[in-house]
Amino acid sequence: MIDHAGARVLVTGAASGIGKALAQALAARGAKLVLADIDAAPIEAFATSIGADAITIDLAEIDAPTRLIAAATKNGSIHLLCSNAGIGRSKRLLKESDAEMARVFAVNFSAGVKLAQAYAAALGEGARGRIMFTASENSLSVPAGVRGFGLGAYAASKHALLAAAEWLRDEAANIDIHVLLPGPVFTPLVSRGTADASQIPPGLNFLMPEQCAAIALKGMDLGLFYIPTHAHIADDMRSRADGVIAAIEALRSEMPQR
Repeated sequence: MIDHAGARVLVTGAASGIGKALAQALAARGAKLVLADIDAAPIEAFATSIGADAITIDLAEIDAPTRLIAAATKNGSIHLLCSNAGIGRSKRLLKESDAEMARVFAVNFSAGVKLAQAYAAALGEGARGRIMFTASENSLSVPAGVRGFGLGAYAASKHALLAAAEWLRDEAANIDIHVLLPGPVFTPLVSRGTADASQIPPGLNFLMPEQCAAIALKGMDLGLFYIPTHAHIADDMRSRADGVIAAIEALRSEMPQR
């Protein structure tokens, strides 16, 4: 288990859902937390309740990630960055608007990359850092359970974040990288106004945020890069892999031969 006692940790999107659960789990491990969110009142109240620092910020603003890292490191280096902030979007791509899609990508993709850049720059000489990005099962496939929901822009932004994290793992020798890949988690992002988790059909296999956070921290403890929360994620990925393999077989005669 990674020793988080006394370690400074920044969690974005920490006022609710997975971010809040991650913050609570890390606080229980003794971490010193800096919590960021766009919603001022909830993040300040939550931070006060667990003895953390709160920063209100809109990560869609172009310079917000740099400002956030500067503020979070004012009193010391950050040992773990949980880049968790994200926004949902349910609209068919053929009806999507430029402005709304740009905001989805700004928060779900660009902010994560910019946070990593600023964090890497802030690490001291010889220091080692750690980042956990919150992506999605939608990074990897079109999950069977959400087909028809119009998640194209959201899924594309999370797919881009996963690809960026894979490249950061290749580039950032002094930063350990993890990607949390949540399946259905009962958060404000996906609950669609349903306050009572018992009203969710059991077949949807929802996790509570606290369960997701426990999986996330165990995956990090184990040094895993990919941290999926549901076994069905592998099944949903299989059609893409099978399709590529079938296409290679169909086109093999036209391909370069070794």
